[in-house]
Amino acid sequence: MDNYSSETATSDRRGFLRGSALIAATLVGGVAQAGTRATPASAPSSFGPIRQVDAGVLNIGYVEMGPASGTPVLLFHGWPYAIDAFAEVAPLLAARGYRVIVPHLRGHGTTLFRSEATPRNAQQAALAADGIALMDALRIPKAIVAGFDWGARTADIMAALWPGRCTALVSVSGYLIGSQAANAKPLPPAAELQWWYQFYFATERGKAGYAANTNAFNKQIWQLASPNWTFDDATFERSAAAFANPDHVEIVIHNYRWRLGLADGERQYDALEANLAAAPAISIPAITMEGDANGAPHPKPEQYRAKFTGPYAHRLITGGIGHNLPQEAPAAFAQAVLDVAKLAR
Repeated sequence: MDNYSSETATSDRRGFLRGSALIAATLVGGVAQAGTRATPASAPSSFGPIRQVDAGVLNIGYVEMGPASGTPVLLFHGWPYAIDAFAEVAPLLAARGYRVIVPHLRGHGTTLFRSEATPRNAQQAALAADGIALMDALRIPKAIVAGFDWGARTADIMAALWPGRCTALVSVSGYLIGSQAANAKPLPPAAELQWWYQFYFATERGKAGYAANTNAFNKQIWQLASPNWTFDDATFERSAAAFANPDHVEIVIHNYRWRLGLADGERQYDALEANLAAAPAISIPAITMEGDANGAPHPKPEQYRAKFTGPYAHRLITGGIGHNLPQEAPAAFAQAVLDVAKLAR
């Protein structure tokens, strides 16, 4: 799951839920929408063959749907999730003529490092650079970028640092760009409690525990982050297959340790991280989204509104929708992509 700095610390989740309707009504462009919940029993078991392409330091596994001539859309998943989060979103967009590309993030699924010597680095700039490298490898000059959790942060960074490559943005939980300096500032106790796993991962016991109990750990995160989502075992197991990646544990642990300044990044990303530490604005057309039952830590929409300086709207998706918004409310997520494409015209 993604984090945010003390400068945008939220109150507890119950406080957010009590105020969410007011937030949606008062924000510029804010609108509350009912979510169309995915039914686990009828969820597709697969949404196409996995393709592979060398892109930067990775050999990236991805699914592609829709016409090759369509407007490209890149959909980025988070942790502890997989490309299956978009198994219903992707066909909806492909049916409307979009070229939809859903990559496994580094450390997930069939995405592998091309060299054993490459550091298993998961700092925020590296994941965003992977997105640009994938576009380069597929010869995509510009694309709509969209995601949730780690994927939302990745899409945010791509939009902020490479606006010429990004047509428009859909970001669940809004602006998630952070910095090690900001993350070093303590949060109120209630907010710190929500980050229990981040502190667990900071220890060697936590790393060993995650390695030994990866699927059980991640299933618990699913339940906590989406308390009203009644997913079945088959739905979880489809995503859990992506956690068998040989670099998965190293990537997850590094991601959270790097945020707290407990692990080094790579010097090649220093300039990018310096830009991100200044919290750059996002100027391209954007729609941010939030589920009304998101049990994961997340900022309030009014805290990041000023970060979006182009055409913008925020949507609160109601109906007990949790953290995994694309999988829990695929129609609402797909509609946001379709609508942000109109904002970009």
